Amino acid sequence: MSKPTKTAITPTRAQDYPEWYQQVVKASDMAERSPVRGCMVIKPWGYAIWENIMHVLNGMFKETGVKNAYFPLFIPLSFFEKEAEHVEGFAKECAVVSHHRLEKGADGRLVPAGALAEPLIVRPTSETIIGDSFSKWVSSYRDLPILINQWANVVRWEMRTRLFLRTTEFLWQEGHTAHASAQEAVERTQMMLDVYARLAEEYLAMPVIKGRKTAAERFPGAVDTLCIEAMMQDRKGLQTGTSHFLGQNFAKASDIRFQSARETEEYAWTTSWGSSTRLIGGLIMTHADDDGVILPPKIASSHVVLMPIVRKAGDKMEVMAFTESLANELKEKVYHNRGLEVEIDDRDIGGARGWEWIKKGIPLRVEIGPRDIADNSVFVARRDKGHQEKESLKRDYFVGTITNILDEIQQNLFERAVSFRKTHTVMIEDRDDFYDFFTPQDMEKHEIHGGFALSGWCGAEECESKIKEDLSVTIRCIPFDDETPKGECICCRRPGDTRAVFAKAY
Repeated sequence: MSKPTKTAITPTRAQDYPEWYQQVVKASDMAERSPVRGCMVIKPWGYAIWENIMHVLNGMFKETGVKNAYFPLFIPLSFFEKEAEHVEGFAKECAVVSHHRLEKGADGRLVPAGALAEPLIVRPTSETIIGDSFSKWVSSYRDLPILINQWANVVRWEMRTRLFLRTTEFLWQEGHTAHASAQEAVERTQMMLDVYARLAEEYLAMPVIKGRKTAAERFPGAVDTLCIEAMMQDRKGLQTGTSHFLGQNFAKASDIRFQSARETEEYAWTTSWGSSTRLIGGLIMTHADDDGVILPPKIASSHVVLMPIVRKAGDKMEVMAFTESLANELKEKVYHNRGLEVEIDDRDIGGARGWEWIKKGIPLRVEIGPRDIADNSVFVARRDKGHQEKESLKRDYFVGTITNILDEIQQNLFERAVSFRKTHTVMIEDRDDFYDFFTPQDMEKHEIHGGFALSGWCGAEECESKIKEDLSVTIRCIPFDDETPKGECICCRRPGDTRAVFAKAY
């Protein structure tokens, strides 16, 4: 009988996926829980990924004319009350500031004092307060469009949290625009969704489905919500970006009016769109294996780690000189508009050194010892391959081809994720088959099951609610450009109005 394969992460994905995820984040040194319940500390290795995402998205946003700004963290309660659907949608998640100072109580402990005349909401999203600014900035059609983005933190009070995926406080960007016509706003909504899809697929190596949310899943107060949905390795869906056409709802609530070219007074048409540090959680669950994280090179915290191997004290000077010279040569390389980022790890901790970098997911690990130097070579391992697969490459060849190697890794990860999604996406017409697909065999401890089901839906909210109540399955989106026959509604068997992507989701 063969011995079970030893993995760096326990439990494995198959044994306990939720706990595997937590252990992968811990082993990668990306983040940790904070003393504040539901919040996290993003450590340098994890924050570097967010910095890279910000850099890429900033460039994409600015290509479309968007400019960055910043708005207050605190939002007056009265602002939220202006848009009924909006306040109802966020009311249960709001953190509220009601006092402005602390005083010592009778027992000597600090207690809140100085009640505010109007409570302030800690920003869960900024449509209302940004709308207030827009109302002051707009008076004529000549002032439009306004294209604004802000990088910020938000607070949504969560009862069940998971690092990166769902925390009480998280980092994000939120874009807000105002337009003179509905068509222009609709086009902007689609444009920004396309930006998110490009980020996900070209940089995170995460294939996504672009589509439209149902009315029940729509952003509170929006006329239409577009989204990108990705499949994780437990076959659940993850919403990784949304773009909202708000119509004139928020413009009316915030009094964003302008004089049109026809000299009539009209309300602006607005949009909002956002993505968050949830993308990092999605990246982990798309690519990581039972040895840790695997980082796509285009977004990785660093690209390559050089690990000098010194077994005799007399070798150290030569090995370190070769290593530092190679590092400087590599740093002169540019990889997709970003300087190649190189780590040197000269710690003398044996095999644990290599395993740490495997768990952190760095794309390339390079070992350099006296024999390699004598041959003017390096010993290279790729994170998208088995940890024992290593190859000796001539130094000049490695330096000359490293960007090509990184591109191969990037493409390999994307194709792997596409293949996984394809394997676990099925067209289901029969209601019993649909229920079987989403029902685990072990009801006490669910095994990995399900996936994406492409099934007919009549458009009725009661059918959507019934599926959610019975199976904890939601319509992730109505995919764009779906040309498959609609069939019957998977719930009521009436003629289908559309074919939807059904899945369990985060």
